[in-house]
Amino acid sequence: MRYRDVRQELGRLEAQAGLVLPGGSKARALPKERLDEQAKNAEAVVRQLTLPWGSLIGAIEQAATRDVAILQLQPDAEQRVLRLTAEARNRDAMFEYLKRLAAARELTNVVLVSHQVQREEPQQPIQFSVQASLK
Repeated sequence: MRYRDVRQELGRLEAQAGLVLPGGSKARALPKERLDEQAKNAEAVVRQLTLPWGSLIGAIEQAATRDVAILQLQPDAEQRVLRLTAEARNRDAMFEYLKRLAAARELTNVVLVSHQVQREEPQQPIQFSVQASLK
């Protein structure tokens, strides 16, 4: 069905090109594999764009405290997973942040993936990574 839809769209575009460029050269047909690849890419973009960005950012902001700074946020729309890297002033602040994230209704299976004390920093904060599933 995707192949048929793409062929119809291609025909429509060729017709438009003929109106704009009379006697224009006929577009060459793309192989089915290339069309499938382009369709998969388009579907991935649509999945990324349809993530509930507003509620996701809202949940992360609700969990925020003065003692934790978000360093990196990586949503994976295909696997419906959020990976987050942050830095906490101390261990208690890190665990409090994890509890607050776990309480967010937009997230489930909030897991501490790794943590490391930054000994080269004067206050020795803890950098940690969290993974959560998107509901």
